Amino acid sequence: MRILISNDDGIYAPGVRALAEALSDTEHKITVVCPDRERSATGHALTLQEPLRVDQISGIYPSNIEAWACSGTPSDTVKLALDALLSDRPDLVLSGINRGANLGTDVLYSGTVSAAMEGVLEGVPSIAFSLASFAHLDFSAAANFAKKMVKAIAERPLKETILLNVNIPAIAEEDICGAVVTRLGIRRYRDQFEKRVDPRGKTYYWLSGVIIEEEADADTDIQAIRDNYVAITPLKYDLTYATAMSSLQSWTEKL
Repeated sequence: MRILISNDDGIYAPGVRALAEALSDTEHKITVVCPDRERSATGHALTLQEPLRVDQISGIYPSNIEAWACSGTPSDTVKLALDALLSDRPDLVLSGINRGANLGTDVLYSGTVSAAMEGVLEGVPSIAFSLASFAHLDFSAAANFAKKMVKAIAERPLKETILLNVNIPAIAEEDICGAVVTRLGIRRYRDQFEKRVDPRGKTYYWLSGVIIEEEADADTDIQAIRDNYVAITPLKYDLTYATAMSSLQSWTEKL
């Protein structure tokens, strides 16, 4: 297969390097196109007000992998790769391995998931991989699982153009209990804006957030990670709230 790899942590991030290196000894043709710096939590943003610049990267990835750094967002990188950089369309888009989980409603903000979603929007099945810890820097278990998934897809191709959001627990590989198919849980945050003053006396704010509530039923990705399972969640780009359409129709008739 021809495989395009991207991410939101940047071209030099350990997660994407671990993923590319794990696949470098396979028969697949691997191309890496990533942002030139960290672009986490950019969602599905596109760069429209300035040009995109790309530089070929050497000496970082295995010699049989072509790698590019792009000045844009994660979605930019996949769109640019598919429509400008690659001579042949890939069979699969991979995004990650992200440093930190992308669980529940986090997927709405995630650059990792958005990069994979861009592949789906352009008709290419895609997988977003995330290691469920910011502190854990050993990506080997996640990279090995990604390699197994790619092998499975090569042998049994996905029947639909689909996005699989995959979160891997940040534990030793032998302690992972298996993989389960899940739905998205719900995470709610309390936003915190820390007010600061720069050396010129100008006020600025630094955003952070604290999880205050999680809805994690037994079949959710959040609970799967708690139970030391890999969570595989199928996602789609159609955000229509279908069950509200009929009641909303009767409401609009009175406008």
